[in-house]
Formats: sequence, structure tokens, C-alpha cells
Amino acid sequence: MTTNNIEFPELGDEEEWDVPLDLPAMVGLLDMEVRPMAARPARELAEREHYLHRKPAVSFAFGLYCEAAPVGLVTLGCPASGHLQRGACPAEPSRVIELNRLWVADAMPKNTASWFVSRALRQVPPHVIVSYADTTQGHMGYVYRAMSFRYAGWTDMERRTPRLDYVPLRGGHSREAMRSGYRGTVRRKPKVKYWTTTGDRRQRRRLAAQCTWPSLDWKRLPPPTEHRYHRITREDLHGRGQAL
Repeated sequence: MTTNNIEFPELGDEEEWDVPLDLPAMVGLLDMEVRPMAARPARELAEREHYLHRKPAVSFAFGLYCEAAPVGLVTLGCPASGHLQRGACPAEPSRVIELNRLWVADAMPKNTASWFVSRALRQVPPHVIVSYADTTQGHMGYVYRAMSFRYAGWTDMERRTPRLDYVPLRGGHSREAMRSGYRGTVRRKPKVKYWTTTGDRRQRRRLAAQCTWPSLDWKRLPPPTEHRYHRITREDLHGRGQAL
């Protein structure tokens, strides 16, 4: 299947998207450890290593360490928009946090990111975790799918016209245009939406029942790399007994 020049492998009806979370055998030679990281060094590491080069909001942070050196980072924090929290979980909006940065050193083997994040999330208390894959960077969210996150479509999918972002005169994030002026506008690219829950099994089920983000069928509704209008129907759901 091809969508907007991105290749999606064809899978049979019974095949699973999940990939093995155990690292290749050669990584057993390394002393890999996932442990909590304080907010300040986590923000500094994210600013230095993540492609956005901005400090994120941090409620929880975890580092992936190899021989005491950080080779990976995942941070989770309060979303910038309270509307997002209320929309994702109206019953308990404060339970919604965003996985806002994920970095793994290029030298690490395949599947390191999913192995790392899955172990980090086991240490997070009960929350609804939302995250976005940035299509402007060629990210479609395969790491999240490997961890069985639920796929919720893409941003602005029920908006008929695309949003426009200002291009700042000095470069950087579009919000800089309000301070430095702008030289034009560009169509906003969609981001792919994913979510999951943390806690013990009972807590995860309770939070999943409260989450209003859908769980969609990726194979039926693959994400685009340009704005595309789509109104979700019952046929798009992943078969988890959801109501529209």
C-alpha cells in the first residue's frame, strides 16, 4: 500500500504489527539500564539531542544508559493545551500527559526505542499517555505501533481546510512570527496521533474506557503526509467495541 509516497507493508488479516521488543543478542553484551532522570538534566539533554532543540515540559523523564552514559531519553509532560486534556479524558483531564520527546542515539540497534520506552512507561503511575508522530520529519509512529499504542488518526482530520502556519523572518517555531514578524505562510502538515494508558491492568482498563480518543484501524485508514479531511465512521474503528 502506498500513501503520499510512503510505503506501507502489506500484512495478512491475521498478522500483527507488533515487533519484538527484545534487543538483538549482541546488545546483551552492553550494560543497558532504564532509570528515572531529573527534570533539569532531561530538559538540557532534550534541547541538545532532540531534533526540535527546545526544552520540553517534564513531569516524568527516563534515561537509557549504557555504561553510565545516556544513549536515550524519553520525557512526558503536561500538554501545552488544556483543551487537549479535557478532550482526551473529560472525566479526569489531569491524568492526560504527553510523551513529548523521544531520543535514542543513532548508534543503538534497531528496536532500541520501543524496548526503551516500553520499560520506561512501566514506571509511570496511572495516566492516559498521548503522543504525536511528526510527518514533517518522516515519522509515522512505527515505534508506537510496536508498543501497541492505539492509533487515533491525525491532527485536523475532521477539518475541511488545512491550517496555515506563519514562517518567521528569523526561522524557528511558527510562534516566533508573533515576535519577529513573518515572511509568508505554509500549509500545516498533519501529525499522527497515538495513545495508551499506564498503571496496573485494572487502572489501564479504567482509563482506556474514559479516553475519548478513538482506536482506529491503521490498515484501513493510513495516515497522510498532507492535510486530508476524513470524518471517522464505525468502519474505521479497530474493533474494540467503541461507540461514536
